[in-house]
Amino acid sequence: KHFIMLFCVFFGLPVYSQHVKYQLSSHILDISKGSPAPDVKVDLEKLMSNGQWITIASEKTDFNGRISNFLLTGKTDNKGIYKLKFYIESYFLLQKLETFYPFIEVIFEIKDDKHYHVPITVSPFGYSTYRGS
Repeated sequence: KHFIMLFCVFFGLPVYSQHVKYQLSSHILDISKGSPAPDVKVDLEKLMSNGQWITIASEKTDFNGRISNFLLTGKTDNKGIYKLKFYIESYFLLQKLETFYPFIEVIFEIKDDKHYHVPITVSPFGYSTYRGS
């Protein structure tokens, strides 16, 4: 990798960064077990000016219960009202547990270009959320 960069610099070729940045991330912690919730589908929806929600991304949590690649930065203005929809019922059913919540929706507003982290803690009969960092 370093050789290619030195080669490009020496011959005056453009060097492009491969580091992509995202403005929104999330995390699910199962507080009934004290561990992350992997493989949970999460939809990101945006509220449009006509009052309709549109799904703009759909991801699954990784083995650490995280999603870090919502809302690419630099290309567009991401300001607006968003909803994260966490499909937790299937997660609990795999553990042979019933849950009161088939899914959880968290609505929030992005007002600037700072990074937003919107995690949730879940159990079969409760959840909590906050703005993280």
